Amino acid sequence: MNLTISGHHLELTPALREYVQSKLARIKRHFDNVIDVSVILSVDKLTEKEKRQKAEINVHIKGKDLHAESIAHDLYAAIDALIDKLDRQVIKHKDRLQDHHSMAKRLPEDTVSGAAASA
Repeated sequence: MNLTISGHHLELTPALREYVQSKLARIKRHFDNVIDVSVILSVDKLTEKEKRQKAEINVHIKGKDLHAESIAHDLYAAIDALIDKLDRQVIKHKDRLQDHHSMAKRLPEDTVSGAAASA
């Protein structure tokens, strides 16, 4: 898995990098076929009182690209929400793959048993 973490308008500290990597372990636990991950952490300074911390991620897996983004006042909270969103997407994708594989396995058996019953 190729992991790219970049920061826009903020210094990417080793603590932030480690936090993102530890959170991404949850995604890898659910789905092994992750090819490439790109994480962008940014700070939007609209006014001094209103600072928005934004985290977005692009995940390239076999057959699909997933994208999620989250905005919060704290960057760690934004990362947590981001990983929750991505985890739901990965589980949904994995369930779809498993459903299609089980349907493909069932179809030939039904057609074979239907042909044998009519003969």
